[in-house]
Amino acid sequence: MRIGELAARSGVSVRALRYYEEQDLLSADRSPSGQRHYPESAVDRVRLIQQLYAAGLSSKTIVELMPCVVDGRATPALLGRLTTERAHVDQRITDLLHARDRLDSVITAATSNMHTGASCRRETTA
Repeated sequence: MRIGELAARSGVSVRALRYYEEQDLLSADRSPSGQRHYPESAVDRVRLIQQLYAAGLSSKTIVELMPCVVDGRATPALLGRLTTERAHVDQRITDLLHARDRLDSVITAATSNMHTGASCRRETTA
């Protein structure tokens, strides 16, 4: 498939796909005229790359982890890196849960204040 079709099917921009190629995250065969042609498996690979980016991993880290993620090849050092990245994801999840809990508290207080007509502004002390 050509780059435009891959972009449409994976939900990312053509520019992002070109960036993934620059970062060695994705590769394409080239036609004699230079057009990129991707295998069907590229759709899943791009979605995986997006998930890893969303988890906070850098392109450099994703390149290092890709052999293990794609086909299970891993060295002890790579397994250690995967474990470290998983711990970082866990910490971000914990942080997000705390932020959500704070927002819930604010929403509850604001909702309660709406019913009583009170202001939700807090007085701060200097």
